[in-house]
Amino acid sequence: MSENRKAKKFTILGQDLAVIVAIFANILSWFVRSFIPSWLPYLLPKIEEEDTSKNPSPLQTKCIAIGRPGGSEQLRIVTLKPGYVTAGYNVGNNPFVNVSNPSTLPQDTVVVKVCSFSINFADCAIRWGLYESANEFVGWPIVPGFDIAGVIEQVSPTKSHNSFKVGDKVYGATFFGGYSTRVLVPSRQLRKVPSNLNFAQAAAIPAVSLTALYTLHLGNQYPAMATKKSSSSSNRSSILIHSAAGGVGSMLVQMSKLLGLSPVVGVVGRTEKVDTAKALNCDIVIDKSQQDLWQADEEASPKGYNVIADANGVSTLKASFDHLAQTGRLIVFGFHSNLPMGSDMLHPLAWAKMIWNVLKMPKFDAMEFVTSNRSLLGFNLSFFVDEIELLEDFYNTISTWLEDGKLQPPRLVEMDMQDIGLAHELIQSGKSVGKIVIRTNNVDQ
Repeated sequence: MSENRKAKKFTILGQDLAVIVAIFANILSWFVRSFIPSWLPYLLPKIEEEDTSKNPSPLQTKCIAIGRPGGSEQLRIVTLKPGYVTAGYNVGNNPFVNVSNPSTLPQDTVVVKVCSFSINFADCAIRWGLYESANEFVGWPIVPGFDIAGVIEQVSPTKSHNSFKVGDKVYGATFFGGYSTRVLVPSRQLRKVPSNLNFAQAAAIPAVSLTALYTLHLGNQYPAMATKKSSSSSNRSSILIHSAAGGVGSMLVQMSKLLGLSPVVGVVGRTEKVDTAKALNCDIVIDKSQQDLWQADEEASPKGYNVIADANGVSTLKASFDHLAQTGRLIVFGFHSNLPMGSDMLHPLAWAKMIWNVLKMPKFDAMEFVTSNRSLLGFNLSFFVDEIELLEDFYNTISTWLEDGKLQPPRLVEMDMQDIGLAHELIQSGKSVGKIVIRTNNVDQ
């Protein structure tokens, strides 16, 4: 797999072929939905593993599959043939795997009967065809989704990494395939659901908490700085957290407080999110819809920030870097403002705006990093299949915090599988708070 990652990519006018395909596919979806909606069924590719019989068993796996880049019309609930489940790209070469013979399960894997899975903004980028790891390691069709919680249904014959057994309640992450009622997952990517959480709460945890903890790790706050905090507030590390009321933001606020950072300054984009950020115990909350963000930011920490967590992209990236303290680190894990908000379709105007935002992206000079003693780092956890020891430590730390009641799940909005289109619309609107979690019919089984 590492060789594939290093392989030279074929490009057209400097763009990956997958992006070029996504542009045309999304524009086609927009055109058909806008002018000839009766043709929409022709935009839904067939999936080989789909059971098209009239009366499939309710025990067969149902998943939400995407056949090609496009709008929410591509989010299709599919019943898989008997014995098939979904899987992440680190389990096999196909998003659908036949597990009807338990003795052939890959080493150290389990099949989870999923009761809840959660939605991330990355899932929208996957649907648009703009998520690099999805394009590189899966392609089409794809079942999006990282976060799952449910009950173990099968265990591979080899000893389970965490000694799981059938019937255990677990939660964790999969490298795609999470929008499903049954998923094949390496057991190292799962932990037992703490007794103080239900399935929906547990499903809201993995991706956002792992992202938050790795952000603090890159910011030199976990684990190295955790034992070096002075009781004096003047010696503590300050942090500015954009989108503090969101999924990752809510985890970052709590973890920053656990690790002794101060002040913990949270930024929200809507007044109705202020109370949520305050409830998370932010020292200061900045409502950028009512306040001058950077003036308020300077008042909160006049010397700048040791860590700034920014997934906004072009709208705040340069200013965030400029507000770092000496030796400060800007951690980037997304580019939300580069992408269209409020519409599930990428029409021609949306593409024009995205191109314009790309052209406006700040260019950083490596010499400035040296002379200013400030750094910029970025990451995407969906590439971390080989970072086994690192993620093992993160999973264990997060599980301990959850079990001890020190880390609380984000605020939830729960929906059903048939409402997946509405869920994508909500997360794209920018109005969602915390996490959107989807219930499967396994909750009632």
